Amino acid sequence: QTFPYAHTMHVAMIWMVAAGVSVALASSWILSALWRYVWRPRAITRAFRAQGVGGPDYRFLVGNIGEIKRLLIESAGLVLDLGCHDYSALVQPHFRKWMAQYGRTFVSWPGEKPELFMGDVNMVKQVLSDRTGLFPKNPVNDHFTRLLGKGLILIDGDEWKRHRKVVHPVFSVDKLKMLAMTVSDCVGLMLADWEAKLEMNRGPVEIDISCQFEEVAADVISHVAFGRNHKEAKEVYLVQKELQFLAFNSIFNVLNLIPGFRYLPTKNNLKMHMLEKQVRSILMNIIKNRVNCKDTVGYGNDMLGIILNACAPEHVQNPLMSMEEIIEECKTFYLAGHETTAQLLTWTMFLLSTHSEWQEKLREEVVRECGKDIPTDDKLNNMKLVNMFILETLRLYGPVTNIQRKTGSNLELGGIKVPEGTILSTPIKTIHRDKELWGKDAEEFKPQRFENGVGRAAKHPYAFLPFSIGPRACIGQNFTMIEAKVVFAMILQRFSVSLSPNYVHAPMDVFTIRPRYGLQVVINSLQI
Repeated sequence: QTFPYAHTMHVAMIWMVAAGVSVALASSWILSALWRYVWRPRAITRAFRAQGVGGPDYRFLVGNIGEIKRLLIESAGLVLDLGCHDYSALVQPHFRKWMAQYGRTFVSWPGEKPELFMGDVNMVKQVLSDRTGLFPKNPVNDHFTRLLGKGLILIDGDEWKRHRKVVHPVFSVDKLKMLAMTVSDCVGLMLADWEAKLEMNRGPVEIDISCQFEEVAADVISHVAFGRNHKEAKEVYLVQKELQFLAFNSIFNVLNLIPGFRYLPTKNNLKMHMLEKQVRSILMNIIKNRVNCKDTVGYGNDMLGIILNACAPEHVQNPLMSMEEIIEECKTFYLAGHETTAQLLTWTMFLLSTHSEWQEKLREEVVRECGKDIPTDDKLNNMKLVNMFILETLRLYGPVTNIQRKTGSNLELGGIKVPEGTILSTPIKTIHRDKELWGKDAEEFKPQRFENGVGRAAKHPYAFLPFSIGPRACIGQNFTMIEAKVVFAMILQRFSVSLSPNYVHAPMDVFTIRPRYGLQVVINSLQI
């Protein structure tokens, strides 16, 4: 007779306990959210300002993303004079504004995490020269990580050392000596097409050279990385190109700052997931093809072959990299190697086409060293003016404008106490134009500043940062320089180049600096 009553009491107790747990969890979540999105940002702001480090005010959840988007939208229609190389108003109007207000060191908020803008080159040196792991890499977001791949550029510590040991032979001296021939084969097809167009037109021809350089760079990286599978690998370039723009736009989408939003089946999220899956599928098929053919033709002597020889489980008991890591490293190598070179070639040709006096000097040097022959490694080393010209291009139009790290713990940086998790932003573009480092003519195109080498070009050894510097400097910088020099020299041997009146000077940033409307040039044949 008492059972129904006891049962009811028991159920009521369960519901009360469940309600209590739910309230406790909700309270804990609310307190955690308040700490993360309200109290901590305010405390950090006060701590920085007490040390004399200012910056724009933090706004709940979104930080300064709203102002950044507004300034970028306002600058989207701006156009520069051809002789103006300061494009900060177009690609980094927020940094430009805040630096004018708060000085070369300030704190902004790309979300709920603080970002310390390090315009002081001594702070940059402290971060980039560190070998202890105090300043790990900072992936922009998950979309960027999926685009670039979790390879050498983004990993840290022992994982980075392990990957580097496997990848380093790809950039050996012997491999780089062979690179010139691979590049010449790829660029030769483009130049033959130019000659055919000139013959058909019976005179000068206008082309969008930026698109053609992207194709050439994709051909080169496909051959170097994937050898006999280069045709399949080039599909990666087309997919990554679309993924690149989507990933870049996601940075400024405030919805992505909401925890878990990136996992929702929105149109952009589904599209990026599909593209990333497509890249992975292409690379996996290429790798499987290599493994299946290993007994007849081996793994090959390209980048993929070198990695598989070092990591294949049938050869090594404890492979240095798993199959998943090999795929990620392939993504990193392909995008980083292709994108930086394509944009370097584009901006080098822009400066060449607007400085006819330098075009003549460089052509004389190339003809003196090579004649009509394909530039070899030894010949490239003798092209001092070509090297100076490319280095100055990298100073003014380096493909990457920022290097990001973060603090792994609470520490002191340049005399400033910086909390754990702070994003550290090295503004390459700003440092490359610092008049205290480069002189009063820092905004001018002046290749002769590199006449005595990189080390003496500026007043500080860490003032030149197109490939970063220190222990985590770009492993592929010699690869990029050789490729650029070969393409540059082969064009100078056969053609004169001038800027088309249709070109509009409006650099834009999509993880790399590129001309918003392409680079239209007029080419003409030479009789050498």
